[in-house]
Amino acid sequence: MLFDREASDTVLGWNQRFQIALGVAKGLAYLHSECLEWIIHCDMKPENILLDKDSEPKITDFGLAKLLNRDGSDANLSRIRGTRGYMAPEWVSSLPLTEKVDVYSYGVMLLELVKGVRISEWVIHGVKFADMDTRMVVKAIHEKMGTGDQERWVKDLIDHRLHGEFNHVQAKAMLKIAVSCLEEDRGRRPNMSSVLQALMSAEDEAR
Repeated sequence: MLFDREASDTVLGWNQRFQIALGVAKGLAYLHSECLEWIIHCDMKPENILLDKDSEPKITDFGLAKLLNRDGSDANLSRIRGTRGYMAPEWVSSLPLTEKVDVYSYGVMLLELVKGVRISEWVIHGVKFADMDTRMVVKAIHEKMGTGDQERWVKDLIDHRLHGEFNHVQAKAMLKIAVSCLEEDRGRRPNMSSVLQALMSAEDEAR
């Protein structure tokens, strides 16, 4: 897991973080549109991502998972609840849910992979987001991106424990993808197949 207390002294290297992001994206894309029965996980969070002996990420805990309507209509899942901090805005509004709730949760996890801490522990412009207000984090990242100095804002948002040992192309892609996944309007969020394609393109570009 990303936040394994028993391995708190171990810092994941950049390549492993990127491969986790890529592997989880592959898994969600499969669940949402490729497997025999389309599935919404409904509780995506770091605790539900386990690494096997080869450090390949595996999506676990399908206790809240529901089948997705193949005709594209919303699933009537408003009574179930995910985990605070990873729940899309439509959970609170009690709207029928779609696979975009998983996309939102994935966006949160992507930011946490990049920074190496829970989103509630992010500090940007000297402000700590202890209240788990993801919107404030996204707004602050947008402001960073707006400076135009890509090398600077990417470096500022990366886990300092990596000591600069990360791939700039991949990091920039992960941050931009995360922000798009965290759109308040679910209609503006990408699907996981698009996310996967963007990550694979970043992987190819970084070679």
